[in-house]
Amino acid sequence: MPSDNRASADDFEGDISSTTVPGRQSTEHYPPTKKPNAFTELLKPKKPKPTPKADEKTARTVFAGRDGLAAYTTDPASFPQSRVVYYNEKFVVINDLFPKASVHLLILPRDTTKNVLRPQDAFDDPAFLAECREEEKKVRAIVASELRRKFGAHSTSDKPRLAALESDDPPATLPPGRDWDKEIMSGIHANPSMTHLHIHVLSRDMVSECMKKRNHYLSFTTNFLVNLGHFPLAEDDYRRHYGRFPEDMFCWRCGRNYENKMAKLTAHLEEEFETWKRE
Repeated sequence: MPSDNRASADDFEGDISSTTVPGRQSTEHYPPTKKPNAFTELLKPKKPKPTPKADEKTARTVFAGRDGLAAYTTDPASFPQSRVVYYNEKFVVINDLFPKASVHLLILPRDTTKNVLRPQDAFDDPAFLAECREEEKKVRAIVASELRRKFGAHSTSDKPRLAALESDDPPATLPPGRDWDKEIMSGIHANPSMTHLHIHVLSRDMVSECMKKRNHYLSFTTNFLVNLGHFPLAEDDYRRHYGRFPEDMFCWRCGRNYENKMAKLTAHLEEEFETWKRE
């Protein structure tokens, strides 16, 4: 894992210090002088139960902390389709539990000799790298299709295609419409914060409730995100041992510098999102 003074994607959101066992939360232990009084506890107002944000099976994987992705590669069939998009002998593709964009998938290699390595080392194997690249192409197509489904009706570029589809006599060959693949980015984080190798495939918009922190944004909008086309890396490539993030945050679309003002940046990204959808 990267040291504290190095850039980190912070993929895992939550306290993982005592939640390393899947499906089991830590238990608070009271010293003898601080044991809660049973009658007092009974009279305490009941705390409302939080609204679950994920299915039960997915929620339990959080308790595996940084090893949580292994739950999907080990038993993908046990998860609902809302979490596991598809799986085969070599890969599992899931919806990111903490998405950083409107569409955000993860490709999880199942080869246990490779998926515990740092990606920079795993992708030194040309055969493994080739397999991951082929799977990435499939997943990019899925993300592009989902973007068209979600936003195609808002897009000026997609209007001719949509009109042809809805016409009484649709043409044999539809207009190409918007190239949604150009709105996708993919790659690995130079210093992953999860133990198991995973490849991000996501839309460029950077709009999500989970886009909360400076390093969330910088981990996808700087060279900290390394595209698979850049591998294998040279031995002296700085991305093998990535240092610190740059100081400033620039809007991915207009280039404006928001320095370290995350709240202002996220508000601006919402505005850019609406314009981006209409392109």
